[in-house]
Amino acid sequence: MKDLRIAAMNKKILRACPIVLLLALSMSARAQQGATGTDAGQNGEQAAKEFTGRTHDVTPLERFPRYLLRPSDILQLTFPVTPEFDQLISVQPDGYISLRGVGDLHVAGKSLPDLSEMLQKAYKPFLHNPIINIELKEFEKPYFIAGGEIGHPGKYELRGDTTVAEAVSIAGGFTDKAKHSEVLIFRRTEDGWLEAKRLDVKKMLTAKNLSEDIHLRAGDLVYVPKNKLSKLRQFLPSSAMGFSIPDAH
Repeated sequence: MKDLRIAAMNKKILRACPIVLLLALSMSARAQQGATGTDAGQNGEQAAKEFTGRTHDVTPLERFPRYLLRPSDILQLTFPVTPEFDQLISVQPDGYISLRGVGDLHVAGKSLPDLSEMLQKAYKPFLHNPIINIELKEFEKPYFIAGGEIGHPGKYELRGDTTVAEAVSIAGGFTDKAKHSEVLIFRRTEDGWLEAKRLDVKKMLTAKNLSEDIHLRAGDLVYVPKNKLSKLRQFLPSSAMGFSIPDAH
């Protein structure tokens, strides 16, 4: 009798095994699929970040940059403790100034705080804890240049904090041939190199999000290139063929 009961139980277990096995395989597959989905999501996020990084060349810039010295600027240096070193100096065309007791020092492209630190180091060997006051007496008014497919290309005074979108408006806005999605900003760096940045103004204005708008610095060039259709327009006799080419920005 016991043997019959054991045999019956074994049959039930054997019948249940495929079901248990299927459940186990299903759970394993779901777990694997979840892990794969998580990995895919992470990979997707990473790919999106990389894509975004490749698409947007805009980098965060200093919101309120300090004025950078340039040739023809005139500085008044005052030494309250040692007035014999007081001097009125001009930044030469090559970017150097001639300091009394020190000699030549290259200052073009430096801010006043940078210059203060440089003067401290220069006079420290023979002045104990030198106190030096710097006053910018004469300087070139900050400006930016707008060129390309702009309503009124030219040189404009940079008054206060101005972004690229604002600069375009000041210069008369885009023409009908402008490529809004690839506005170029050219900027000279401290080491003399020219740095170029690209800004998709079309996307920025369409999304009503100005967080990526670049704040201009003195001397920046904002250049708006032509769109592709406007470049081809001169080679396509659209009026003669009875159709017009829509503008693409």
